[in-house]
Amino acid sequence: MSVQELVVRRGRRSGVTTMVAVHSRTLGPAVGGCRFKVYPRIDDAIGDVLRLSAAMTRKCAVAGLDFGGGKSVVALDAVPTAEQRREILLDHADLIESLDGAYLAGPDVGTGPEDMLVLSERTPHVFCLPEEHGGTGSSSGPTAVGVLAALRAGARAVFGDHDMKGRRVVISGYGSVGAHLAADLVEQGAKVTVSDVDERRLAAAGEQGLGVARPEEVLGIEADVLIPAAVGGVFGPGTEVAAPLVVGPANNQLTDDMVAEDLAAKGVLWIPDFVASAGGVVYTLGREAERLTHAAALARVETLEETTRRLLDAASANGTTPLAEADALAEARLTSGAGPRTPSPREPRTAA
Repeated sequence: MSVQELVVRRGRRSGVTTMVAVHSRTLGPAVGGCRFKVYPRIDDAIGDVLRLSAAMTRKCAVAGLDFGGGKSVVALDAVPTAEQRREILLDHADLIESLDGAYLAGPDVGTGPEDMLVLSERTPHVFCLPEEHGGTGSSSGPTAVGVLAALRAGARAVFGDHDMKGRRVVISGYGSVGAHLAADLVEQGAKVTVSDVDERRLAAAGEQGLGVARPEEVLGIEADVLIPAAVGGVFGPGTEVAAPLVVGPANNQLTDDMVAEDLAAKGVLWIPDFVASAGGVVYTLGREAERLTHAAALARVETLEETTRRLLDAASANGTTPLAEADALAEARLTSGAGPRTPSPREPRTAA
């Protein structure tokens, strides 16, 4: 599943390099978030956009969506001013528009609904505009719902039930999704500790009665569940993890797919990130492409529990890993092809 198209362009307004990777359109137009981030080198940004677009292909295929995988990156060399940010986003929107609907953008690290609104000034191929502008707004809530659905399946496999009361949970990353997860798990009776590189977020977590830890400490904390909700590349060869269950929304958590086997050999159940993190895209596409109600779209997100359970059952029966089974499911769907394509944002729907 090699990348179909990579376009890298220097913006005419801002001079900043932006890029789009379309990994697959086998099942439909490519969807994926727009990452707005400072990179040491352009090659680092290109590597990131390629990895992330491939993960989106797997995410959409496993979740049963009629969309392919893509991603876009704004490769910053410094944090821009508000005026510069707008110029950069408009340049990026021009790049997205030049692809003529092959890639549909949404928020990602460093961007949100207001940024999608700026993009929409130059291209209609955008998801998650603010609700007052006709979009679904932030997808962090539905993403958290999907993580919790996958967590329930994982907890039953590891602990025999999904009851979180008294369970020790460590969340690495206390951003919007991490905060949703912490609140939900505390409500379920879990003992939650969070970490983040942002001291203000840690202070806020402490004020809310959560345990706090330094980012470098999280892998060694004795816990029942570890939730990676920040950056990728968390687990490499030889990484030691003190929790028996790992499930979270951070993208590209493994430095290499072979690490999944290493974790399994150490007795750690790692649920693939592209499975656990699919709630946001499932919800958004349900609402904006299929015009589902809020309740119906959330119900679809909840089906990630059953998807995860099936993957875990298959891994147990076949003596493989959940990653191997998820990849097999994705490959089977990509090989069989798509059914009728789901309409894209702003595409008129005709009556049957």
